[in-house]
Amino acid sequence: MFRPLDEALMKLLASLNDDDWQKPTPAKHWNVKDVAAHLLDGNLRTLSIQRDGYFGEAPPPIKAYEDLVGWLNQLNADWVKASKRLSPNVLRILHQATGPLTSAYYESLDPWDEAIFAVDWAGETKSYNWMHLAREYTEKWHHQQQIREAVGQPGIMTRAFFFPLMATYFMALPHTFRNITAPEGTLVTAAVSGQVGGEWHLERQNSSWVLVDKLGRVPDAAVEIAPELAWKLFSKNIRPDDVKDRLSVEGDKLLAAQVLQMVSVMA
Repeated sequence: MFRPLDEALMKLLASLNDDDWQKPTPAKHWNVKDVAAHLLDGNLRTLSIQRDGYFGEAPPPIKAYEDLVGWLNQLNADWVKASKRLSPNVLRILHQATGPLTSAYYESLDPWDEAIFAVDWAGETKSYNWMHLAREYTEKWHHQQQIREAVGQPGIMTRAFFFPLMATYFMALPHTFRNITAPEGTLVTAAVSGQVGGEWHLERQNSSWVLVDKLGRVPDAAVEIAPELAWKLFSKNIRPDDVKDRLSVEGDKLLAAQVLQMVSVMA
């Protein structure tokens, strides 16, 4: 899915006028040009660090998850600030050069080899490449969607593009519930409505939470959220208070509310 997603991005960037590049996005402090620059940084870092094994600068001492997030946020901010010097046309050219190279690198990986980076937001200390690539897909998807929403262009809110995003995001659900206790067999269902969405089921088993196929019974808690809210919520573009009155909730409200705390990005 990386090549068609990047092809959609290139068509999107080519369609933008001068005013579009300056429009605000759901990424809060970043406008369209900033988000496009951040996506470019993702390509450049993938090629340099992951493909070529060149790390450039060592991270500071990382003692907690918050330290890692803080360092990554600073790297992102430094790049976006520096990219203010680049014209939109230069950004497009650099995307054209690096997008296919990045996709080719991803395609070269064995899905079952150990990934260079663990997917921390899913609670993993070691990840396989299939999960790492799924995480990389979500990054490319949600930042492109930020641009699309800012300029009012549809295109990737389709089953083919959107469902893999949600399927990956919900890999974080067991980690989100790690500190929640409940009786054995407690079942929580989270649903994203419409043809582009789906359902995910979390069950309490052996004092842990695991994703399961639906068990054919009424869940103890269920929450349904619209697709246009789900991607923003789980990528921390909006927070639970922003959507609490726009949900369908049944059963145990505390368990349902915990679903809304899921964050499937490094934030």
